[in-house]
Formats: sequence, C-alpha cells, structure tokens
Amino acid sequence: MTDRSCCSGSAGKPVEKNACQPSPCCSGAPPSGAAATPCEHFGRMIANCLEYAQAAKAEGKPIVGIMCEYTPRELILAGGGVPVCLCGGSAETIPAAETQLPANLCPLIKSTFGYHVEGSNPFLEMADLIVAETTCDGKKKMYELLAETRPVYVLELPQKVNDPDAFEHWRAELRKFRAFLEEQWGVEITDDCIRKATGVMNRERSLRRRLASLMAAASPPLTGRQLLGFKSSISGLPADFEQYEKAYELLSRKEPCREKASPVRVLLTGVPIAHGAERVLDVVEGSGGLVVAMENCTGLKPILDDVDVDGADPIDAIADKYFHLPCSVMTLNDRRLESIRQLAATYRPDCVIELVWQACLTYDVESRRVKRLAEEELGVPYLRIETDYSPADSARIGVRVEGLFETIRAGAAR
Repeated sequence: MTDRSCCSGSAGKPVEKNACQPSPCCSGAPPSGAAATPCEHFGRMIANCLEYAQAAKAEGKPIVGIMCEYTPRELILAGGGVPVCLCGGSAETIPAAETQLPANLCPLIKSTFGYHVEGSNPFLEMADLIVAETTCDGKKKMYELLAETRPVYVLELPQKVNDPDAFEHWRAELRKFRAFLEEQWGVEITDDCIRKATGVMNRERSLRRRLASLMAAASPPLTGRQLLGFKSSISGLPADFEQYEKAYELLSRKEPCREKASPVRVLLTGVPIAHGAERVLDVVEGSGGLVVAMENCTGLKPILDDVDVDGADPIDAIADKYFHLPCSVMTLNDRRLESIRQLAATYRPDCVIELVWQACLTYDVESRRVKRLAEEELGVPYLRIETDYSPADSARIGVRVEGLFETIRAGAAR
C-alpha cells in the first residue's frame, strides 16, 4: 500500500498539550514484536485489522464492508462474516473520486469512493459484500456507481422516526437482510447465533462507554483525541477488548492534572470523524480545548444503548436499538437534541462545537436547532465549523476556536 491508502493518518499520535504528563496508556517502550500499551495497540489499528481480515478471508469468512452505524454488525457476525468500516478519511483520494463525482459533495463520500477508484483500500478490495445504507442522497447515488463493479446490498432506512409504520418497515428490512446473508453464504443464522453476536457487540459498547466515562472527571486522564483512537475498523476483536480493559485500569489510576490553566471542556457534535480526518479535533485540542464528549457517529452516539440480548425476538431487539440512532437523516430528529442534553449533564461542557462537512446538508440544516439548544437551554457558547478534508483552513479554524475559548475564560474570570 502507498501513503494514500487507509493506513495513512495520525492514529497513535494523540495530542498531549493539555496533559500534565503523558497518558499511562502511552508510556513505556513495548517489547520487541509486541504492543505493550493500549496506545501502541490502537496506534497500529489498521495493521491489526488488516492482519485479522486477511486471516479470516483465508479461512473462508466473508468480509463485509459497511458505511454507516445503522448496519447491525450483529447480523454479520452471527452469519460468520467480518464487518469492516469503509468510511474514507483521506483527502488524498478525493481527486480520484472527483473524476466521477461532483466536486461539491461531502468529503467523506468522495474519500470513500476515491479508494474505490484507486483500488487502494485493501479492505474494500477483499470485500465479498458492501452494505449500502440509504442515508443521504449523496451516498445513495455513490452506491449506484460502486454497484457497477462490486457486490452491494442496499439496506433501506425509514425516515419518519415517530411513525409506527417506519419501525415495521425497518424490522422487515433486517429480516430481509438476514435472509439474504443466509442465502448468499449458505448458512443458517439462528436466533442463538444472533444473541451470541449481540453479546459480543454489547460488551464492546460497554467497554467503550466505560472508557468514555473517564472524560466526565474534573480532570480527565486522557484527551478526546486519545479516546477517539481507542477503536477499530473491525468490531468484536478479542485483542481490542483486552486493551480496552487495560486502558481503563491504567487511566482510572492516573493522578488528576494540576495545571494552573484548565482546558476548556468541549462537547463536539455533528458529522462523523473518519480515521485520518481528525484534523479539526486536533485543532480544537491544540488550541487549549479538551473534547470531553463526542456526540457524533464515531463517538458516543452508536454506543449509548445496547441491544436487549434477552428479548423474545433478537431481530426485534436489534431493530429497536438501531432504529433509535439519532442521525440527522431522520425527521424529526428530536432524539439528537435529547442526546446532547444528556451528554451535557454528564460531561459538563463549557461550550458546544459543531462540525459540519461541506455539502452535508442534513447536519448543516440541523445546526440551527443545535445552536439554539446550546445557547438558550444549556447556557453555553456554540461554534459551528464547516470544512472539508483539506488542511487549507486549519489556521482560520484555530483562530475562531481560540477566540471562543478566550471569551469563555474571560467570562469565567469575572
């Protein structure tokens, strides 16, 4: 792979500006050939996942690419497949995508499609199936181009979250997806298999929630950038679970920070931050902020709720959990506002920063409601950042963020 592959990015190099000392997860030198610390382990996340996927492929297990948190990994795992997130976070693949896609399209879509054009993402190249979730219009049309040369299954999302018929439709979609996987792979996906896979995913969500809960402390033992790095493109990896537990044990014992100037606590909301596209998060924390909660799809949103493993019908239980994801493609998306309220109560942010990728219309339109919630109800300042994957505006974003933080500190000093 070249530097333009999905191995590029800055995982494993967390921002430490606001820490009194390096995180205990990142300290120490690993023994030869081993990843001794959680930061070392997740710092080579892509390599770990690639090794796992290649071994699984050699054993005949299907590799399934997914593009959205609405796809239930439980059903893929229950059928013996390996679910891999394919969302692109590299700016370098975008020019290749723009040979076929409009330039004024969401960078996440273009980056993902650019890997397809270049053939530079090994996970995409080995994928036996790509699950295409009908979220935004840009993704739906991009999937049509993918389907010209790759195996694609379209999972249709409902739109009206308060309509009983919408849930019935979603449940029917998951039943069809289960039947499709059974037919394609020649397996029977039993209820017991689904419950076992549900237990795996619930454990992963629980471990990640426990790590995230450390950010509620007055002086969190890690940065938001470090926390974001503690995840893999493939779910359910036993080695990851071991490292989650190790990270929590180490971090929960870390001495509180004694810096004179405490960082500004930030609740970050908006679009997902794909691996390699962490630039804005780095700018925020490099400017004196600490992202204590990420409401987005690469943060807390998909792990706040578990699937009821004891439900009478495991498909119904899975449908219920995923149906309630508060994505901006849904209408009305009041659940997102409620989620932000709850996270604000737990993590006590000094401000709300919303990240919107250019041409992400659903999040862009919703930003007005989020601004009103932050300023009028939560009583904290709000900043909307619209950008793409190019670093060209990083300095300008930094100036805006620093201005916000200066205002907050000035208010606190009165």
